[in-house]
Amino acid sequence: MTEALTASQALGAAEARSDAAAQEQDDRRRRLLRGAAQRLAPWAVPLGLLAFWEIAARFGWIDGRKLPPPSRIAEAFSGLVADGQMAAGVQASAVRAFAGLAIGGSFGFLMGILNGLSRPADLLLNSSLQILRNVPHLAIIPFVMLWLGIGEASKIFLVAVGVFFPIYINTYHGVRTLDPGLLEMARVYGLGPWARFWRVVLPGALPSIFVGLRFSLGLMWLTLIVAELIAAQTGIGYITMTAREFMLYDVMLVGILLYGGLGVASDAFTRLLERKALAWHPNFATQEDGSPR
Repeated sequence: MTEALTASQALGAAEARSDAAAQEQDDRRRRLLRGAAQRLAPWAVPLGLLAFWEIAARFGWIDGRKLPPPSRIAEAFSGLVADGQMAAGVQASAVRAFAGLAIGGSFGFLMGILNGLSRPADLLLNSSLQILRNVPHLAIIPFVMLWLGIGEASKIFLVAVGVFFPIYINTYHGVRTLDPGLLEMARVYGLGPWARFWRVVLPGALPSIFVGLRFSLGLMWLTLIVAELIAAQTGIGYITMTAREFMLYDVMLVGILLYGGLGVASDAFTRLLERKALAWHPNFATQEDGSPR
């Protein structure tokens, strides 16, 4: 009788372990499916719009000549890739865009740190920068072309001006909103100015800096579109402008969508850097399946 009970208990324990393992596997599968759904959900609306666009053009609900369907745009894209225009255009535009971002972003970051940490610098410079910030940088394009010509310098300068202020404002805000208690604690522990900057100020301001960087990326491509459409001999804007002269609407849409795609890719890469750099921050922690909390 005792042996029978022992065998029955062992069998019950084994079944319980098996049920627990199955439940854990089901939970892991549901988490993975939920993570996949979260990643695919943002693409549902764009893909639905593309499908409707294609159907509307094929059934004549819209003029397919003035607004070519996605299938024709894909054909035009393939043609540009095949003859090498796409690679050359993307390379030229990317060099201009990221050169301007590096220059304007560096100055914006340094000025934000300086004015955020130094009260005299804030009193001396911030008001002037706020006045300049309210001047639309695209409005000075004629003067920039007059001063710097229609070469690469004018386009890089315009991009640098466009990205400067978002990074400056957000860096300044990030430094100014630091918890004074953390700075005081760093002083009590004997940290010098550089150590306080690297261990307290910069990590605390990083969330705001990344907000400014993401905003600047959108302005970067917007400014470059306008600059290249006005005067350029290479780049995506040049391809789009040439297509407009010959009424190649599918090629024009390729250029417009390509700017948008580069903007989305830049923002996605920045968000990845943000999650890596702020992995210590509770608001940027990730779950087991890799999806944000």
